[in-house]
Amino acid sequence: MGGNDLLKGLKVLENSLLGPGLVGTFLSDLGAEVIKVESPSGDYIRQMTWPIIQGDSLLHLHTHRGKRSVAINLKDEDGAKIYRNLLEKTDVVVEAMRPGTLERLGFGFDELVKINPKIVFCTISGYGATGPYRDLPSHGIAYDTWAGLIEPVVDEDGFKRIPSMPNIGINVGPMLAALGILAAVINARETGQGKQIEVAQSDAAAYADWYRIETHRAYLRPENEVTGNPSDDYERRAPGLAGMWEGVRYQIYETLDGHILFMASEKAFWKNFCEGISRMDLFERWPGSQYADHARNNVELHE
Repeated sequence: MGGNDLLKGLKVLENSLLGPGLVGTFLSDLGAEVIKVESPSGDYIRQMTWPIIQGDSLLHLHTHRGKRSVAINLKDEDGAKIYRNLLEKTDVVVEAMRPGTLERLGFGFDELVKINPKIVFCTISGYGATGPYRDLPSHGIAYDTWAGLIEPVVDEDGFKRIPSMPNIGINVGPMLAALGILAAVINARETGQGKQIEVAQSDAAAYADWYRIETHRAYLRPENEVTGNPSDDYERRAPGLAGMWEGVRYQIYETLDGHILFMASEKAFWKNFCEGISRMDLFERWPGSQYADHARNNVELHE
């Protein structure tokens, strides 16, 4: 059995608009049968952003690969009947849009389990099913901004621009949702009872930055309880990768043809590097510790 048929037989109905549809994509990549249900007007992701490849956007081709799609008017009696028939043979329903959309159309979780008692219902949205941001519309970079991941880029004229960076929440959120769905499917098959789960892409973005966030929180505690690394004489460093900015053996350096990431942080790797460039004198002078010692502010070694 190959990696793309591990979920063979799993049937998914995905009600999606734009990027959150990656939930079904990850399941489809593993062999699930995913039907993307759209309104009669369709999903405008097909013409959103650039480039457009033979009439469809790259965003659509990536986000909805491996799926079948069908247009159903859930506000119409005939459309609702078609949808109910699909639900009877479905394992998973994905609501990849603002929370409560399907419930307003008569297909909330309580109604779904009446049709199919073992169904798994997953809602993925920007800001979750509760709280003041619940009904706000948003796009990918908004989740990362909410999570504190975004810093504007200032150009030579002083204008602030959106940074060039991968979108975190819009990609990590669907991954976490897919993981939760698979756990819920296993549980539903064992217990015979359906499950409801929900994921906020803004929360997923914050989760991806957990190390920096949790270090900030840890530093709120007394200094005698939370210290730095032994190789730094227990001095606290800045949270996250900012703590590496003063590093020498864990740093980015300019080269003749670009830049290189140098990572000789552990003692063994640092020794191998010094041997490789025939500069064991460097290792003898700064052997480092058994920990991830990054030789902070060592100007001589930096040069």
